[in-house]
Amino acid sequence: MSRKAFTAEGAVAVGPYSHAVESGDLVYLSGQTPIDAATGRLVEGDISAQTEQCFKNLFQVLAAAVLTPEHVVKVNVFLTDMANFSAMNEVYKAQFSEPYPARTTIGVASLPLGAQVELEMIARRGR
Repeated sequence: MSRKAFTAEGAVAVGPYSHAVESGDLVYLSGQTPIDAATGRLVEGDISAQTEQCFKNLFQVLAAAVLTPEHVVKVNVFLTDMANFSAMNEVYKAQFSEPYPARTTIGVASLPLGAQVELEMIARRGR
């Protein structure tokens, strides 16, 4: 099976992976950490700033696949400190409208480059 991959300007890959891969009607977006593409470094600031940058990166990937946040059906959130859940959730809530995508939030020991948060998505074409 060949993969149809999408690469987004302004989103950074820190390893050998595609920003997104399409399979049928589904588009799987790789996890994005809060890297500012202009500097190649993590954004300065708290969990809110880092979560906003993750969404900025992911929404650029969605746009490269000709999709919008309305196409997102599932989000996985990885936090290095579950005490940041409420602040992350406030930023998250502002990114989508109801009904919200399904979501899983997982506490992890660490993330690439010392990030506090990483987000990944699954989007669906059509309807």
